[in-house]
Amino acid sequence: MLKKISLALPALLLLSIAGCATDRQTDPPRTATEELLVSTAVDHAVDQIKLPLPAESKVFVDTQYYDTDGVVLPKYTIAAVRDQLLRQGAHLMSDRKDADVVVELRSGAQSIDYSTFLIGIPSFPLPIPFAGTLTFPEIAFFKITRQIGVSKLALTGFSQKEGGLVASSGPEYGRSQRKTVMALFVSWTDSNLLPPEKHEQAASN
Repeated sequence: MLKKISLALPALLLLSIAGCATDRQTDPPRTATEELLVSTAVDHAVDQIKLPLPAESKVFVDTQYYDTDGVVLPKYTIAAVRDQLLRQGAHLMSDRKDADVVVELRSGAQSIDYSTFLIGIPSFPLPIPFAGTLTFPEIAFFKITRQIGVSKLALTGFSQKEGGLVASSGPEYGRSQRKTVMALFVSWTDSNLLPPEKHEQAASN
């Protein structure tokens, strides 16, 4: 009996290794999906920002209170806010002294939440005598993996000369999502990271 088990174990390990695969192959510190999750959440938050400034206001965007610790795409976020202000009729000034209104940008959140639900056998370390430790691959009969990008942004505009409040947007929230479902080794993905036409084009390439 012991002999049969010892012969079956290598075969089982070989079969499980042959079925093991990964889709995280990247040289940058973050995958394209992770960056899209954050930038899409930023876009959704910025699209909701409506700062009721006087028509054709000369605006200086002040980012000194924009907390970049932990922020994934600070420059993209700042540029997206500047673009939104321009589309709402503001005139952006490069020098604070030339502005009528100073707009301060602040961020309350910019990150990715991750969750997974598994029916099957999770990956686990398997000690092999005289060979070290082998990681036994995950076997999923049903699995749901969710990634949710979150962004919280707010703008406050005040008079350059008097310092009084001109306008405030209040916090706006943006979310993005990517969900992958696997059932009996068949998987599919749903997300809002790309417009429908771009998603179809990417899938066909």
